[in-house]
Amino acid sequence: QVQLVESGGGLVQAGGSLRLSCAASERTFSNRAMGWFRQAPGKDREFVASIAWSSAYTYYADSVKDRFTISRDNAKNTVYLQMNSLKPEDTAVYYCASAGKIWGTRTAGDYDYWGQGTQVTVSS
Repeated sequence: QVQLVESGGGLVQAGGSLRLSCAASERTFSNRAMGWFRQAPGKDREFVASIAWSSAYTYYADSVKDRFTISRDNAKNTVYLQMNSLKPEDTAVYYCASAGKIWGTRTAGDYDYWGQGTQVTVSS
């Protein structure tokens, strides 16, 4: 049973924007922190952003701070990642994840549900 479904990836030129969405089931969204991770070819999966259940706290990787914004709509069980000023080094598969914590977390091991990923490609 699919719990998290990402959408919104695609091909964009450097400097452009994309908004990723992740639709979750009630079970994998309610009272849980949500996060975005990414994995580029030949590299380990890395943390991108996280948001607390209440949206009161957000966390970002230094590499995306001031360019990316994570948000959530608890009425729709959906988390978003707005990505602006995209760079070629942002090219990766982006994964949505759900953590068994109320507060946000940067630690991949805290996340117990993962989506299948959506490809983001930024051309120079």
